Amino acid sequence: MSGVPTSSANMNNTPIAFFDFDGTLTTRDTLMPFLKFVVGKPKYYWNLLLVSPVLVGYFLKLVRNDIAKETVLKRYLSGYSINELFSLGERFSTEAIPAMWRSEGIQRLRWHQEQGHDCVLVSASFDIWLKFVGERLNISHVISSQLYVKSKRVDGHIKGLNCYGKEKAERIKAWIKAEGRKPSVTYAYGDSSGDTEMLNIVDEGFIIKSRKDFIKYS
Repeated sequence: MSGVPTSSANMNNTPIAFFDFDGTLTTRDTLMPFLKFVVGKPKYYWNLLLVSPVLVGYFLKLVRNDIAKETVLKRYLSGYSINELFSLGERFSTEAIPAMWRSEGIQRLRWHQEQGHDCVLVSASFDIWLKFVGERLNISHVISSQLYVKSKRVDGHIKGLNCYGKEKAERIKAWIKAEGRKPSVTYAYGDSSGDTEMLNIVDEGFIIKSRKDFIKYS
């Protein structure tokens, strides 16, 4: 399991709030901005042109999310040292992410923290920057996608499954079981169809609509 170790004691009933990241705590997806941060604007736009057929296929629902994502990752990140990417991810989390915060999402996060609830990020984005985001936000744990690493370098493949859709729900259930948690109530916040399965397995699910505020998911 990826991310920041939980600080909560095992086998307690503390409520848990699960938060999607991209579009929920931020106003936009963070993967492409991270790739631009890593390679610089000229190379970013050139590579974007090269992968555009796959991206068009994804938006037309002709290419699966994970296939499109790995195609993009291979083009931009293949050959990078994982240590360098974590270093860049830490910088990205402090230099770029703050301009993307969604106030409504951060307010919900802070409210749960003020109530003493554990807050967990569950995202298809990568631990190479979410690790540091979690630390900045005082998040209890981060569940995310990870890059496959061989000899300390990445090739653009995802380690295991992309943390999206059904995989989000499966990882949440696995984490709760592994931690021996028995939360008195669970919450989840999302913004898209990729969060549906996560919202379906909690007691109180909320989704943001029209980019204004969260409403009860049903």
